[in-house]
Amino acid sequence: MRIALFEPEIPGNVGAVLRLAACLGADVDLIEPLGFAWEDRRVRRAAMDYIDHVNFTRHADFAAFKAAIGSRRLVLFTTKSKRSSYAFEYAADDVLLFGKESAGVPASVADACQERVCIPMRPQVRSMNLATATALALGEALRQTASLPG
Repeated sequence: MRIALFEPEIPGNVGAVLRLAACLGADVDLIEPLGFAWEDRRVRRAAMDYIDHVNFTRHADFAAFKAAIGSRRLVLFTTKSKRSSYAFEYAADDVLLFGKESAGVPASVADACQERVCIPMRPQVRSMNLATATALALGEALRQTASLPG
């Protein structure tokens, strides 16, 4: 299982996702440009020493990322979908894609995804934190594929 973050903007979110991936055994793809300098200490502060226990790759752009993942299924998490992420059937080699915090992904990226799902939320709210959404999504995908560590 892989997590992909499209042009993430908040270093603390990236750090939290790296820590989550280290704990649950997922790889992470960071699709640039990032909205912060990679050397930003807030990334390491959020990831703590877990950053040394996660496999992550930085990609120059979406095209480079797509080339790197090959034929793996790309599952986009978006508030624009009506398909529940809990009713979706995951595969162990899926790539779970999350858009940038302020704008999601452009239409060209959404069109490149094989699947689009949403995390069901109350209608009064717009979206949830990137790291929180990633944790919910990865937990469900790993549960379904019996890929949880331990």
